[in-house]
Amino acid sequence: MATESGPTVEDGVRELLLLMPRLVGRAKRTPPPPELDDVALAPRHLSLLAYLLFDGPMTVNELAGRLEIAPTTASLMIGDLSRQGVLERAEDPDDRRRTIVSIHADKRPAVDAWLARGAKAWQAALSPLSPGERALVIRTLRAYEEYSS
Repeated sequence: MATESGPTVEDGVRELLLLMPRLVGRAKRTPPPPELDDVALAPRHLSLLAYLLFDGPMTVNELAGRLEIAPTTASLMIGDLSRQGVLERAEDPDDRRRTIVSIHADKRPAVDAWLARGAKAWQAALSPLSPGERALVIRTLRAYEEYSS
């Protein structure tokens, strides 16, 4: 039963258990733009592409750290997307042993368009909230991810 200040924990759990499959389903049904039709993209590629789009080029190890995966796993993902023409790998001019990864210039507009749909939805959902409320939403989703793994 809801209280004056909001739902009970049990009601909140019920609502979120009903909502999460719809959110996941919607994300899975968001097709890549036609410019990426020839690319085999999986949901795991979204975070990698989002980091490169929002934060710019970075090394394989930086990407692995942000994605919380092993550098070898990141390297395999990057290699796969590089072979498909989505990513570029270049030698770091300051340290030739390091590789800098970026989104290929020809694919950047398509990647941006693909991720922009979700970004617009999040912007609409988060804009009416105060900074503290936004922080609470983000902390809650991170806690859910941590407890559900």
